[in-house]
Formats: sequence, structure tokens, C-alpha cells
Amino acid sequence: MSILHELESVIRDRQANPRQDSYTCRLFDRGLEEIVKKVGEEAIEVIVAATNQSDERLAQESADLIYHLLVLLAQRGVPWSAVEAELESRRR
Repeated sequence: MSILHELESVIRDRQANPRQDSYTCRLFDRGLEEIVKKVGEEAIEVIVAATNQSDERLAQESADLIYHLLVLLAQRGVPWSAVEAELESRRR
């Protein structure tokens, strides 16, 4: 899970210290509605990859979805640790 924490840290740093050349910063500039749209698009791409594309493509699309989800969480001020805590609470 450390890569998720590292990625979350980079995303939050971009949020706090915007850079013109950063895709993450452009997402934040476009706002919540655009970020939510990207999460939806990536979710659909995961579904398509899972049903008729290679395992490699599924992994790539899953990575895109997770990245955009982390951007969404940062935009809303929800830390990844809150998601981890929720998953932990569901563990049996």
C-alpha cells in the first residue's frame, strides 16, 4: 500500500503547490465536477478492459482509475487513510 500513500502525497503536494506543467494541477483547476467526470470515464474504461482486453490493459486502466480516485479524494479533503479505515471496518 505504500505506493498509494506516496501517490496521495504527490497529489496533495500538487494541490498545495500548483505547477503549470502538472496534469494533476489542471484537474484541480477544472474543479470537482470535472474530476468526478474523469473518475466515471476511468471506471468505464476498467469495465471495458475487464470484459474484452488484455490483463495488461486492465492493470493500466485500473491504475488510471485509482489515480483519479485519489485526486477526487484530495479535492474533497478525504484522506486515503479514511478509505483504509472503512475497508478495515468491513474486514471479517
